[in-house]
Amino acid sequence: MGRMLEDVSKTILKEHGVPVPGHAVISVSEEITEHHLSKPCVLKALVPVGKRGKAGAIKFAETVEEARSKADEIFGMTVRNFPVDKVLLEEKIDIDEEWYVSITIDPQKQVPVVIATTEGGVEVEDLVKDSPEKVVIYHVEPFTELQPYQSKEIWSRLGVTGKPLVKATAILCKLYNIFLNYDCYILEINPLVLTRDEKVMAAASVMGVDDSALYRHPELEGKVESGSERSWRPLTQLEKDMVKVNDADYRGTARYTEMDGGEIGFMCGGGGGSLLSFDALINLGASPANYTETGGNPPEEKVTGLTKGILSKEGVKGLFVAHNITNNTQIDVFARGIVKAIEELGVDPATFPIVVREAGVNDEEGKRIFLEAGITYFGEDLTIEEAAAEMVKKMRGVS
Repeated sequence: MGRMLEDVSKTILKEHGVPVPGHAVISVSEEITEHHLSKPCVLKALVPVGKRGKAGAIKFAETVEEARSKADEIFGMTVRNFPVDKVLLEEKIDIDEEWYVSITIDPQKQVPVVIATTEGGVEVEDLVKDSPEKVVIYHVEPFTELQPYQSKEIWSRLGVTGKPLVKATAILCKLYNIFLNYDCYILEINPLVLTRDEKVMAAASVMGVDDSALYRHPELEGKVESGSERSWRPLTQLEKDMVKVNDADYRGTARYTEMDGGEIGFMCGGGGGSLLSFDALINLGASPANYTETGGNPPEEKVTGLTKGILSKEGVKGLFVAHNITNNTQIDVFARGIVKAIEELGVDPATFPIVVREAGVNDEEGKRIFLEAGITYFGEDLTIEEAAAEMVKKMRGVS
């Protein structure tokens, strides 16, 4: 999954008829001029995380000098591990009421769901728990548009009437079409505001798209950071490179998270099995250089690219590969991908420790491929913890 920054999402909203505040993006405070301050303005840290207000990264200004001063304060911030290098400058809205609306996929029912409330600007999760009567949760039939009568029902149940009801009805239908047409997994407007002159406007937006569908949206190239929905900090260059490896082929998954330091390249799978493998190394005093989980039978080329990426990190002196034995990974395909990578990189298993613990589909052929390449191989005769101990033992000779 991938996120886009708020200026990009608001531009998309505006192009599809959803009212948004006038906005501009600045990289230095000196870019702010009288042109931007025809009205009082709002300055927001342009980062792909929420709760910017609580972090003090949303400020208000009425003059150019004040706006520049506030922008400099924001540029000096790091918001939830994301350093601020751009600021979103918007016109200040004369707000009467703050509402909330989001569209996502219900993980239990596997259908789109609209969540709306007229109690905006709050943590909607808490509101659902503490005051469920103030929230409408409305499931929509897949592959159909949200009809105006459905949108009107949602807002009417929340007590919206008159002109605001007409406008909110139309806006929600447009938002739902955006959600469908851009293959979104989340489209959140918080707050959706009612102004004192009864306009309805998206004051803040979050838009995330399914990055496996980006090939259908060339217009989003360079505007979505794939894999960023799992990130608690900006992706490193190596992580970005591994996202490209994963996106190059739809078959299988390959996720890579870079750790600070570390000596052991880590490539495991099997859900809880990969966590168990990682913890096994940590508990033995080892230092993994990354956390990489694979699944869904990635093809040989994807395994090769992932292995090369893992081994390319500076300081990596060994490689540990393991899967839970209850998995459907084709071990022979995995073996060919890894062996191809180390051969192309010129890695010699005689001097560079590689320990593999794999069992499952075609494991006899996989074992043959690994052993012929000089790689230490274990099957289900060893537990993950025991295989990790063998890895740590081998690392003592090179650390």
